[in-house]
Amino acid sequence: MALVKHAVVTGVSSGIGAATALSLLDDGWRVTGLSRRQPEIEHENLTWVEADLGDLDSVASIASGLSAVNAVVHAAGLQRSAPLGSLNVDDLREMWQVHVAAAEVLVNGVVDTLEPGARVVLVGSRTMTGNAGKSQYVATKSALTGMARSWAMELVSRGITVNVVAPGPTDTAMLGDPSRSHTPPKLPPLGAFIDPSEVAGLIGFLLGPLGRNITGQAIVQCAGASL
Repeated sequence: MALVKHAVVTGVSSGIGAATALSLLDDGWRVTGLSRRQPEIEHENLTWVEADLGDLDSVASIASGLSAVNAVVHAAGLQRSAPLGSLNVDDLREMWQVHVAAAEVLVNGVVDTLEPGARVVLVGSRTMTGNAGKSQYVATKSALTGMARSWAMELVSRGITVNVVAPGPTDTAMLGDPSRSHTPPKLPPLGAFIDPSEVAGLIGFLLGPLGRNITGQAIVQCAGASL
């Protein structure tokens, strides 16, 4: 009998994190979900751990208690936007801690318990190459690409892949967040915002058997927004 694979997913209370957890549970995975709010998902294979991803000591403590991990998906995120001249360093600090530092602390804490052939996926953003009015957000998301590629180099000998999934405008609560009022979302050329389940599908592919030879990549899923 095959062992049930174990995934650690951050941001499971909503958006891409929730969609990813649901997809993995449907595929037979066991999921440890981290988020501040309790997810609405009810499943016998979901273990929810209350976690503020901005509290790095808490993230480190949680990571130290995990074992036999087959996948890590860091989907937790937030967005603050402002043009140059109106930037607030506290906004950068908050986004950096959740997007970059939390990923670093979490993966660093579980790296010794990652099973051979495990997968790591960090949720980035199409804006990683630059976007007017979002320089702080962009800085955190672009950092994920370099970090993931570096980890991919370090872990390749264990058959562990590390990738970034970089979606464009996705239909989550973040689209209407007042904190990004300076940069309202624009409908992408293909005519619809990306559904979180579509991002979860791409993540699932990278975690599945057909994704075993993809590593060190940033895969953009943007509905034509990059054209």
